Amino acid sequence: MRRVDQHVYGLERLGARIEERAGNFVCEAGRLHGAAVQLDMPTVTGTENIMMAASVADGHTTISNAAREPHVADLAEALNKMGAHVHGAGTDRIDVDGVAELGGYDHRVVPDYLEAGTYMIAAAATGGDVELVNCCPLDHVYALVLKLRQAGVEIEEGDGRMRVRRQGELHPVNLITWTHPGFATDLQPQYTALMTQATGTTVVQEFLFDNRFQYVGELNAMGARIEVFPQRRGIQVTGPSPLRGNIVSIPDIRAGAALMIAALCARGSTQLVAVEHLERGYEDIPGKLSGLGARVREPAVHS
Repeated sequence: MRRVDQHVYGLERLGARIEERAGNFVCEAGRLHGAAVQLDMPTVTGTENIMMAASVADGHTTISNAAREPHVADLAEALNKMGAHVHGAGTDRIDVDGVAELGGYDHRVVPDYLEAGTYMIAAAATGGDVELVNCCPLDHVYALVLKLRQAGVEIEEGDGRMRVRRQGELHPVNLITWTHPGFATDLQPQYTALMTQATGTTVVQEFLFDNRFQYVGELNAMGARIEVFPQRRGIQVTGPSPLRGNIVSIPDIRAGAALMIAALCARGSTQLVAVEHLERGYEDIPGKLSGLGARVREPAVHS
């Protein structure tokens, strides 16, 4: 479970009253007030929650050590269209001057760079040649692009399009996750699946979240060779591994994406269990994969 202490701390700084009762959070507030909020660690949803609350609080709020992800800046743009006064989103300091109320607006949500990154990794893992359209700007996935190019993947970008292709063998490239603009933790499991196909040894370290390697046992059940080193918050991947189809269970969204990529690389059929986790983060993933040539089917439902 991910920590929520920074969310609670920020909202309490704005004047909310929050209690934990029997595993639930009970929140109360009258009119919120501006405050200086110093986050211990950049948290995307925590930054967004505090930013939204501060938009309708009395006075000025400063969020220091704020998350800088593209969707934080996109939310700030949407809030400003609604009449909020948010400045600095996309940097580590966000200033918000509260307003009495927000109004209606029109806004086109920024493309999901995590979805784009997942398909980029899938194309690289399978030795494919895929063009993504209406995708995120290159700087949203720049850390991933650097790693993929080091691994021997060709990437071309232009005018909302990105072409990813691999013709030769994959090279092992070590990875450490970090807050944006570092390598996203939400692309780490997919990258690990990719490295099972690289020739050599790769070390992947996860410094943002605990329990991020729950998928490793499932990948190993498909033939991967991955060792976990909890004290070093890392794993060692040895490849290339000839993956084979199996029945595997999905513990969370990004683990599901990793197992999906492994299934695309594996010989034989793979059955993904608890696929609702995967579908929470990826719209119409069977249709998109089928359009790229994968053979995907959903089990028949018998009444």
